[in-house]
Amino acid sequence: MVGKNDVLAYLTMMTIRLIELRRVLKPTGSVYLHCDPSASHYLKMVMDAIFGAQNFRNEIVWCYRGAGYPKTDFGKRHDIILRYSKTNDYIFNLDDIREEYAEATKERFKHHIGNIREGKDFGTQTLNPLGKQPDDWWQIQPIAPSAKERLGYPTQKPEALLERIIKASSNEGDWVLDPFCGCGTTVAVAEKLKRKWIGIDITTLAITLIKSRLEKKFPERNLKIKIDGLPKDLAGARKLAEKNRFEFEYWALGFVNAIPAQNKTKENMRGADKGIDGIINFYMELNNGEEKVGTAIAQVKSGGVKRNDIATLKGDLEREKAAAGIFITLDQPTKSMVAEAIAAGHFEAKFGPVPKEYPKIQILTIEDLLAHKLPDLPAGWTNSIHRIAEAEKEDHRQPLWSAEE
Repeated sequence: MVGKNDVLAYLTMMTIRLIELRRVLKPTGSVYLHCDPSASHYLKMVMDAIFGAQNFRNEIVWCYRGAGYPKTDFGKRHDIILRYSKTNDYIFNLDDIREEYAEATKERFKHHIGNIREGKDFGTQTLNPLGKQPDDWWQIQPIAPSAKERLGYPTQKPEALLERIIKASSNEGDWVLDPFCGCGTTVAVAEKLKRKWIGIDITTLAITLIKSRLEKKFPERNLKIKIDGLPKDLAGARKLAEKNRFEFEYWALGFVNAIPAQNKTKENMRGADKGIDGIINFYMELNNGEEKVGTAIAQVKSGGVKRNDIATLKGDLEREKAAAGIFITLDQPTKSMVAEAIAAGHFEAKFGPVPKEYPKIQILTIEDLLAHKLPDLPAGWTNSIHRIAEAEKEDHRQPLWSAEE
């Protein structure tokens, strides 16, 4: 028996969502559920009950290599992906996901088969020119720490994994839904493969990252991304700040494409980041191909701002040797705060024969950000958030939920 524990709570949460996901799934759609081997057997029972055991299609074993092995167990080097359909009339595009044959297989099938059993000629066996049918055992490496597609998100999946899933179970123009979309790899791959998509996540940071990732990855498509659930006005911003200070910070930092600080805790809001809520990187100088990068520190306040906050930010700039400070506030700044920011002076950036000056400390209200006012910083700062994957060409090839429109 599972008993009353975290696993039971997880299964209860998943059961409610799987029921709703089956409800919205098209008759020709499929569902892919990625899980840990420690929970896959429980989840299969749940999915058998919801989707029907007759609609179970595959238990896909996602294998990968890694460093380090336990001394008392076999090495744990796989995850499980459970694949179910809603009906027996499901999309499966085999030719879109075929794999190249091994060289030994290609060599073996060059030979003519004949003179077998009383001299009858069985003809020549040939390989499918599109490749072999994939097994339910997939060797796809996780994203390497130095990989270009890595965004620094802990649960990020490799694009190759999601590309195979989406190609197999949907066609161009179909819908792909990821209800736990994290940093948005599923929706990024769906966009690349010309599917329509919906991504859902509970954190503001994830949604902010996904939007920036897609706009950077597909600049030529002029994406019109609709976001529900985030503040659209000052009243909504106040509600978010009252409900969750962390989420308010992430939401505000998203306006200026700042990298969120990694070391804060709810118990210590100043935390190991020493009062830095976010970082913005930009070019200080571009000269004959040589680049000099500068940094701006971003601080976010949801209330109770005062002159001393600007003085503290000035001290943080000196300590971190940052070029600029961006102070984001929900409330209007006081006159003394504005005067303190002006007194901080300017810094210079050079992109030609004449350097240009920029305010060293800049105060932006949430009202400013909602009105699309942005910091006055040198070129390149809009590329700052996390490590956005490089823009891809339409024909570039890389590699859980999918549904037909």
